[in-house]
Amino acid sequence: MQYNVLGNTGLKVSALCLGTMNYGGKGFFGYMGQLDQQAVAEQIKTVVAAGVNFIDTANIYSEGLSEVMIGKAIKNLGINRNDLVLATKVRGSMGAGVNDSGLSKKHIIQQVEASLQRLGTDYIDLYQIHTADPLTPIEETIRTLDDLVRSGKIRYYGASNMAAWQVMKGVSYAQYNHLDRFASLQANYSLDVRDAERELVPMLLDQKIGMLVWSPLSGGLLTGKYKRGATKEVGRLSSFPFPPFHEARAYDVLDVLIPMAAAKKVSVAQLALAWLLQQPVVSSVIIGATKISQLQDNLACVAITFTAAELQQLHEVSQLPPEYPGNVLALMTADRSTGTDFLKA
Repeated sequence: MQYNVLGNTGLKVSALCLGTMNYGGKGFFGYMGQLDQQAVAEQIKTVVAAGVNFIDTANIYSEGLSEVMIGKAIKNLGINRNDLVLATKVRGSMGAGVNDSGLSKKHIIQQVEASLQRLGTDYIDLYQIHTADPLTPIEETIRTLDDLVRSGKIRYYGASNMAAWQVMKGVSYAQYNHLDRFASLQANYSLDVRDAERELVPMLLDQKIGMLVWSPLSGGLLTGKYKRGATKEVGRLSSFPFPPFHEARAYDVLDVLIPMAAAKKVSVAQLALAWLLQQPVVSSVIIGATKISQLQDNLACVAITFTAAELQQLHEVSQLPPEYPGNVLALMTADRSTGTDFLKA
């Protein structure tokens, strides 16, 4: 297993992180999977044996049941809690009350206490705001998260699904008030969906914030099991096609990935994951599976290498179309270029 430093911290996380959205199958998240306690324990045992030290969940996954199941598995397997980096999230609705959602001080403090209890731990390594809250000033949220770091209830905090300007507003407030700042940002990123490269990736690199990648296989589209023009089998892509993906571009990418995978004697999914591990902004890639065989296949991606020609081929087939202001910036700043790829049209 490879390990990377998370953003501008000293925390080392495995290059692959276990995603747990499909644990429990309760409520809205039932469409993602309905893994029971035995399956959860098997997954955690498998990834820890492979060197994964990073597990990501959220309070809203199966209405808190995912956290409960993770806590039970860690205890029952006898895993040393201090060897793990546990990450969870706050923001979504956890009740019918008017203050049972959002990023207010009241809601965050209530939910961190609840997550600690469900996970069966006295601290959370990475506490993430699940997305922005238009009703709560970012200053209130950042100050509350900093208080939780100082209290020892969380070690670091991060964000998820936010625009670059929103993250920067939080970073600036923290910097000028000498508070802890975002260590990471979870974002949708893959060979199919490279939209994050327009604004998020340059910002993360500039601010030394680590990226945690979710949906690295575009909901299964980049596994190669779906064919251009064919009817999709019953599953996530047919029943709930989230996150949005660029289907036409994905099939163009697969036209390159499939023969490349055959030549390397690896799976298509492994190649798609391995490409992400080559990106300097990526601290860890979140993988989730309903079958242990899928999980084992994903774990093997860390051993894959690419030639420069292969990386260039994948870049060309998946690159974003030029868009303002990036295309104009590339032209008008060419005389002062730092060599970064992200301003090139």
